[in-house]
Amino acid sequence: IANIKNRKFIALDISGKNYLSWVLDVKLHLSAKKLRHTIDEDNAASNEERATALIFLRHHIDDDLKYEYLTVENSLELWQNLNDRFEHLKAVVLPKALNDWSQLRFQDFKTVSEYNSTLFKIVS
Repeated sequence: IANIKNRKFIALDISGKNYLSWVLDVKLHLSAKKLRHTIDEDNAASNEERATALIFLRHHIDDDLKYEYLTVENSLELWQNLNDRFEHLKAVVLPKALNDWSQLRFQDFKTVSEYNSTLFKIVS
């Protein structure tokens, strides 16, 4: 439980269901820590910066993913491996979200709260 409290946001699930929001969170947090360049191609990050970014990434992924990528010692390599594994989700999730958005009608809901809930699910 202490591990969960130290996380800045929800860890990447092994199924990848939260991958798209996780990517955004990681990029924002690494930018705030001035470490965003560590996950960019052809970066000139120091070993210390790479290690700090790698620790951050490993801290925010599911334990089973940690074990799977246990031998990866570079933040860029881990980022690319996760990207290769889950990037296809954009092709699956985005068309469904666009369809749901086009079908969304306020009059189909009994309360504003129900409408807002559905709206935020589509947006996320």
